[in-house]
Amino acid sequence: MSLLIKDYKKIAKTRRQRGYQWEDTLVKRFNSLEGWKAFRLGSPSVALPDVLVVNNKKSVIFTIEAKSGTGTTLFVPYDQIERCQRWTNNFEVYKTRKVILAFKFLSKKRIGTGKYERRKLHEFYKIWGNKKKAVNCVCTYNGEMYESSNGERKELCLNDLPMPFKSKYQIITK
Repeated sequence: MSLLIKDYKKIAKTRRQRGYQWEDTLVKRFNSLEGWKAFRLGSPSVALPDVLVVNNKKSVIFTIEAKSGTGTTLFVPYDQIERCQRWTNNFEVYKTRKVILAFKFLSKKRIGTGKYERRKLHEFYKIWGNKKKAVNCVCTYNGEMYESSNGERKELCLNDLPMPFKSKYQIITK
């Protein structure tokens, strides 16, 4: 196996591990709160959201698509938003049903192959409306959202969700 293929496999494994760790962190944060139950639902090969969260006493359900990385933008494909919408909309017994896009920009910024510089860790939790049409979207390190279609950017206005858990890294943009 060539050195280049090994490097790509290592990079892909690191990316998957970051994603798993972020999902696991979200699950642990919710499960530490009274009345909240969170579950990591599995691998991306199955048509499930990354995380399912419920509060039966408050009649709340969240489906979460979690993205984590070292770049300056994080991308969410439209089909991942659609699958979260399908799940959320199926649970009609819950009064509050939300699709949440959870972004974590790590404290190291990638500036080249294997090269990083320090920055502040940022977390954003954006609400995707249940009836809003799913599109490919991108979140920037500053929390700005935009639609990405055919290489063009269009501003996307998504509200922030103040989370029920404490996070010193959460940034509210609006």
